[in-house]
Order: sequence, then C-alpha cells, then structure tokens
Amino acid sequence: MAKIPLSVAIITKNEEENIRACLESVAFAGQIVVVDSGSTDATLAIAAEFGCDIYREGWFGFGRQKQIAIDRCVKPWVLLLDADERIPPETAEFIKEIVMSSDAKTAGFSFPRKNYFQGRWIRHAGWWPDRVLRLFRRDAGRMTDAAVHEAVEVRGSVKNLDAVIEHYTESGLDKILQKIDRYSTLGAQEAFAAGKRSSPASAFFRAALTFLQDYFLRLGILDGRQGLTLAVTDSVNKFFKYAKLSELQRKSRRAGKDSCR
Repeated sequence: MAKIPLSVAIITKNEEENIRACLESVAFAGQIVVVDSGSTDATLAIAAEFGCDIYREGWFGFGRQKQIAIDRCVKPWVLLLDADERIPPETAEFIKEIVMSSDAKTAGFSFPRKNYFQGRWIRHAGWWPDRVLRLFRRDAGRMTDAAVHEAVEVRGSVKNLDAVIEHYTESGLDKILQKIDRYSTLGAQEAFAAGKRSSPASAFFRAALTFLQDYFLRLGILDGRQGLTLAVTDSVNKFFKYAKLSELQRKSRRAGKDSCR
C-alpha cells in the first residue's frame, strides 16, 4: 500500500482488544506514533507488528499525553486517534485526497463521530454527530492542556467533513465503572483547580438533571437499553465528579486549619 505524508498519533495503555483494528484502518499513513503509559498486555507487541514508532512515557493527563505523541510526528499532516477508533475506507479516501492536495488554506478538518455502544450506533443524547477535530497540519495544531475533555486547537481555518470516524466505546460495565472512577477524579481535580465548588446535595441534583436531560430531553430513550445504560452511567459520573470535588474542598479546609495551629 502506498503511504501518504501523514502521521497518526495514538496514546495507549492496555489496548490489545482495540489497537489492531485501529492500526489496520490507518495502514496508509507514512508514520504511526504510539505513546504508551505502561501497558502490561500485548498492546506494544501488536504496535510493533505494524512498524509503529513506539515511545514509553509516564502519565501526564490526556491533553499533555496526546501532545507528546503529536510532538513525535514528523509528517506535515497529523491524524489524532484513540485506540478504540477506526477510519472507514470511505473516510480514508477523503483523508488521502486532503493530504495529497496542494491546498494550503485549511489548517484542520473535523469529522462526525459514530459512537457504538454494546453493538448499537448511539444516535441521541448528544452522541451523534459528536463532531471532533482530528486532522490538522502539524505546524498549525496542538492540544489543550486539559487533563480530561481535551481538544485540538489550530491556527487557521477549519472545515467540517461529512466523512465519519467510528468509535467503539467501552461496553463492559466493569471497565465502565473503572473509567468513571478515573474520569470523575480528573474532572474533580480540574474543577477544584478552577475554583469551582460543590456539595453532596448539589452533586445529587446535578446527577439527576443529567439523567433527565440525557434520557428524556435529548431522547436517549430512543436508543433502547443502551441509551438507558449510558444515561445512568453519565449521571453516575456526574455525581462522583462533584462529590469528589466536595471532598477535595473538605480536605483543603482541613489542611488550612491544621496549618494555622
């Protein structure tokens, strides 16, 4: 397969279930960079099979971690992917056409993302079209520093494409709970650093409102049992984020009192 002047940037940790299909979908790229933060499964062995440029790093938060991967890209164009995402053949053709063209006016391109959960394409509750900016000129784009909910920022114009990225989000409930614990902790820390405040009561009301919005107002009910599961997990994540924020406040106040003694 002919390679194009495109670098693909991926961060990983224990992604052996996802990484092969992801790498197969971008085999047309001239470089694939994998930055790993401590995999203990076959993730890196699979990446080595595909000739990826592999780097081992500690964990610095999603934004900084992805920027580390981008910094190791050498091609003029960068495609940022998560290990559980895929580039369908039709989208691959769009990307090839963009990268090989001489048009220098556009700095980045966004894609609608098709999110699949437990085998179903989720079309409601904000899960579609879920537009994300993922393709950009290397000298024009960089990540925000956010520990969670990070994004690519580019200097220059951005075009919205109709070609999709497929995302096969975590479907196992045990791993979803682990993800909620991780993301809610990061979100609470970020909110605390920004000076936000919370309480157990407000955490509960935020969670209840999130469920009502996702399941009824944003029509998650139309996505069947998967829609119900996602509305519940989203509300649980919201509760723990703000409950943990309240806990951080209490610890901070306690530490302040102790320092004054």
